[in-house]
Amino acid sequence: MTPLFMGLGLPEIIFIALVVLLLFGGKKIPELMKGLGKGVRSFKDGMNGTDDSKNEPEK
Repeated sequence: MTPLFMGLGLPEIIFIALVVLLLFGGKKIPELMKGLGKGVRSFKDGMNGTDDSKNEPEK
């Protein structure tokens, strides 16, 4: 079987997902993913030089 991601196969990924589910519970995971998505978006914006203050018209 070929590794999917950094040497991890499907059984390892399933095991990790089950451990995360047991640790955080089903209700907390969507909140964690939302926070992770915001962090990634903020990081990408920072790498591209995009800033919210640049979108505002100058006074």
